[in-house]
Amino acid sequence: MLTTTPTEGGQTGAWTCISATGAHPDEATIRAAVAHAEQHDLLLLDLVPGDLPSDELLTLLGRLDPHRIHRDPLARGRGAGHALIVHEDVLRRAAVPADDPVDPDAPELIELIARLKPFAAHGTGHAVAPALSATRPDPALRKRRLRANGVPVWPTLIGNLGEAAAYAGAGVTSPFWGAVVFLAMWAQPFAVVAGHSPVRPRDLGRAGALRPFLAVPRWLRAVAGPRPTAAPERPAPDPAALRPAYERSVADGLDAFFEERRDTCPWCGSDRLAVHRRVRDHLQGKPGRFTLERCRDCTHVFQNPRLSLAGLDYYYRDFYDGLGGAGAEALFGTMSRTYRARAELLRRHTPEDSGPRAWLDVGTGHGHMCVVGRTVLPDTVFDGLDMGDGVAEAERRGWIRTGYRGQFPELADDLAGGYDAVGMHHYLEHTRDPLAELDAAAKVLVPGGRLLIELPDPQCRYGRLLRGLWLPLFQPQHQHLMPWRNLEGALHARGFTVLAREHGRAHQGNDFTGAVSQALTALGPDPAMPWVPGGPTPLRRARRIALVTLSVPCFVAAVLLDAVGAVLARVAGEHGMSNAYRLLARKDPG
Repeated sequence: MLTTTPTEGGQTGAWTCISATGAHPDEATIRAAVAHAEQHDLLLLDLVPGDLPSDELLTLLGRLDPHRIHRDPLARGRGAGHALIVHEDVLRRAAVPADDPVDPDAPELIELIARLKPFAAHGTGHAVAPALSATRPDPALRKRRLRANGVPVWPTLIGNLGEAAAYAGAGVTSPFWGAVVFLAMWAQPFAVVAGHSPVRPRDLGRAGALRPFLAVPRWLRAVAGPRPTAAPERPAPDPAALRPAYERSVADGLDAFFEERRDTCPWCGSDRLAVHRRVRDHLQGKPGRFTLERCRDCTHVFQNPRLSLAGLDYYYRDFYDGLGGAGAEALFGTMSRTYRARAELLRRHTPEDSGPRAWLDVGTGHGHMCVVGRTVLPDTVFDGLDMGDGVAEAERRGWIRTGYRGQFPELADDLAGGYDAVGMHHYLEHTRDPLAELDAAAKVLVPGGRLLIELPDPQCRYGRLLRGLWLPLFQPQHQHLMPWRNLEGALHARGFTVLAREHGRAHQGNDFTGAVSQALTALGPDPAMPWVPGGPTPLRRARRIALVTLSVPCFVAAVLLDAVGAVLARVAGEHGMSNAYRLLARKDPG
């Protein structure tokens, strides 16, 4: 896929320059880029041609925030698609060969930047290379270029058509304002590079002057261009190929996915139980019906009967990896503010300004919390523990120092006394025995160590309003929902003192958008998914498209309601208006 030009001699020996077909950075440009990268502690540097065409410049600026790239390690990698320099350690950890002989085109190079960015999470940047000449733009590649930069392809192209119609309509209904808007669109490329801009598009005069007249042919060439496909290094799983395995999993029914129902509360032992909710899998649309029961004495909510190990394997499959891997990664990549707030809470309640020495993130996934936590606690070493393959990927990316794979209670003896901070963020509710998990945390922490826990709040008012569509029920994955008083009591019993409790700051949002999304899955699950019986017939596809279309205004209303909910959570989170809470506790000496 790549054409590589290793740099030679001196300090540049550890770097590789990769350029797209037709882009030829000279040796002076490469050396200057390496010097810039080393001066600013960068491992990956995208080179923007000084004469980048105006349309490509506008697309790049619309998706790239250079300041966020440095501030947020989860920001997606973007690029101009002409050339980049990358440290050989990044290529090694990302398993990208540095001597592959095939020339990349611009979309492939942009995809490569996105692929490499997680391995240079704290060291990615962009720089204008005045001596690097841009390649000739190819409108036929526009669909692939949009996708590579994370822009939704067909909504954008359809939106372009709607935008043109809006200009025309405004010109007819209100000629003056239509002309103002039209002139603003016309002048946009000139406004972007006004002043002392380091980029001066070589087509600014001709393309800028003819922009309105070139828009239609460019749009037609883009629509007729080749269909964007997944990068060959990360091919999307084929749902059809997975269908036989899913059919075999349920051929004998679902009984093997459940254990026997229990008659007592797993938290306090009371036999005074009541049905809380009966729901189906509205997350993926897999078959099954799940019962949540509530203890009348301690109000603990738990799945009863709970999933067996076979059930956990079936319902987690293709959620955080496989078919759902890209979506999960994208979602976790939007939560930097939440990750930072967790680390800041712990920093405020540690005796040293630098924070804890070593932090074990239990249920780390791909380590998103850890890589962001390092921006708040730069002197803290983060390790991760999880059941899935993500923990090995987190270690390979450098987001954690050491990754442990397995059940926390089973690994606790080997890790005993090794950490002065343990984090469990939206993890405890997934476990089969949360009290055993707390015992493991107490064993792993040194005296005086901090335990940070974040959980859904079953006492949230939205749960009563949205009932089975309330997203934090998260069936069938969430096996326990613990009121904060219960958790505090369990921590006290294990020798912890609670230092802080947050409600509004822990609010996850998405109560109403999550309800709409789950309702959409309940009414019409995606027929292409391999667990949906019958497969994707034309009628089912049409029904799904119709439901998605009809849900658009519902999603718009839900987004507005969630925005209001976020405000209410900040002012009344402790009174049931937050869907989550966060506890920080200290392990007492003795």
